[in-house]
Amino acid sequence: MIEVKRFADDPRVAADWDSYVEGCESASFFHLSGWLKVNEQVYGHKGHYLYASDGQRIVGVLPLVEQKSRLFGHALVSTPFCVYGGVAADTNEVQVALEDAAMALAEQLGVGYLELRNKVASSHPKLVEKCAHSFFAWPLADTPEAILAGVKKKQRAVIRHSLNANLSFRVDGDTRTAYDIYSESVRNLGTPVFPSKYFQALKAIFTERCDVLTVEHQGKAVSSVLNFYFRDQVLPYYGGGLPQARDLKSNDFMYYQLMCSAQQRGYGYYDFGRSKDDSGAYQYKKHWGMEPVPLHYQFYLVKAAELPNLSPNNPKYQFFIKAWQKLPLWLSRALGPMLSKYLG
Repeated sequence: MIEVKRFADDPRVAADWDSYVEGCESASFFHLSGWLKVNEQVYGHKGHYLYASDGQRIVGVLPLVEQKSRLFGHALVSTPFCVYGGVAADTNEVQVALEDAAMALAEQLGVGYLELRNKVASSHPKLVEKCAHSFFAWPLADTPEAILAGVKKKQRAVIRHSLNANLSFRVDGDTRTAYDIYSESVRNLGTPVFPSKYFQALKAIFTERCDVLTVEHQGKAVSSVLNFYFRDQVLPYYGGGLPQARDLKSNDFMYYQLMCSAQQRGYGYYDFGRSKDDSGAYQYKKHWGMEPVPLHYQFYLVKAAELPNLSPNNPKYQFFIKAWQKLPLWLSRALGPMLSKYLG
């Protein structure tokens, strides 16, 4: 008999949860229980993690986090700050049971909506889909030369240019440098940045599953990316570059060297993450030769009258974005965390 339960703050339950996630084909890095700690400890969001059991055996999980803001609304999300979410389950029966439980919880909490960031669409009749993002990924070839040969011609030329730009790289746990570069990069895009303790928490909680690759030019860091590792996958997640990165092509160098480094360490799959359809990041990833695969973000409306639109392309945010781009870096780092906690 299938029974849906609430995740308890018990190391044994967390171990069983993560063991299930490791073995479940439909689960992702973002289903790991560590994200509950990230959301609660860094952002103060309340977790409502659900799992289905058949006797003593876990047969499905659904990580959920409640976000509540006067400005951005009240939502139950699987999962904030993650590109993939929703149910990971053994059978459709289990998936439906967990989705029904999530909808009941959303009603009980009185949220505006429930959001499930599904990689594969759910067939639940009560869910409404909003497909505005795609993800990019490909298997890693067996050698650095083969990886480079698999890149599209124009992008391959850019990478070759970067290989002659006197750049070096290191892979370590330097989240401070990653944050400094990332925060400047997103300020330039007009986006509020996360608190620095978020990057620190990701490394502390996910330990060997998380590292940083930093590119240096003449002894100065110019590009950096924080990465996750899950099964045979490497996922570059938070990457950025200083203004000189464009001329140095150091971001291109960075992602290529990450592929090579991961392949040499035994990883076989590169997940370049999501991008908003037809955005600059979307086009950049296509230039590598990866084909976009639509993501199926699905919603259950409770108190909300329409689907949420927190996209930076929303016209009502354009003035804010332009103003944010003009902020001093120190001020954007001070103010950003107060807003970004609701934008993950």
